[in-house]
Amino acid sequence: MLAAFIKAAHPALAATVTLTEITDPVRLRKKSGAELATAAGTLVSKARGKARLKASEFVGIAVHEDMDACPGPAYDSARKSVSNALAKAAGASSSVYALAAAESEAWLLLFPEAFTLYRSSWKIPATWQGKDSGRRQTPKEDLEGLLTSPRFRESDGPEIVSRALTHGLLVEPKGSNRSYQEFVADISGWKVPG
Repeated sequence: MLAAFIKAAHPALAATVTLTEITDPVRLRKKSGAELATAAGTLVSKARGKARLKASEFVGIAVHEDMDACPGPAYDSARKSVSNALAKAAGASSSVYALAAAESEAWLLLFPEAFTLYRSSWKIPATWQGKDSGRRQTPKEDLEGLLTSPRFRESDGPEIVSRALTHGLLVEPKGSNRSYQEFVADISGWKVPG
């Protein structure tokens, strides 16, 4: 999912670099101090290793994690500490910490038409649209309760985002989500390699 969001937020970057996924479970937001520095360093080392395997230059790392809570002091603290740890580990390369509040599904709700593009029977009610999706406490469970034919699963997310990207929907969110807006601002700041 993150690759599609990167492609929409910074098309010039996405057209210039090869996006490579590391599928390790990321649990950075609950770490601190030396434990956080070590975990961030490990992720950056793996990303550098993948770049070497492809005989490519390591440009940066974008790490996604769900907050499992709405924005507030815990979100601010986690975002700041993990962003700093990733930046230190990445050194001169770029880094972005995409901390989704409350969950990735809240980001999906910014693109209601993509649900119907993916499954014609899925419709996001008008009362859910145009809102601050980051304030929704349980977006995944809300979607599971709403979209039942067939039932929404977390694994549907990447395909929904892919449809949104293909149809140009990711450039115009319907509503707001502070964590999504911060991610877009951060990734948009990456320099395109020359």
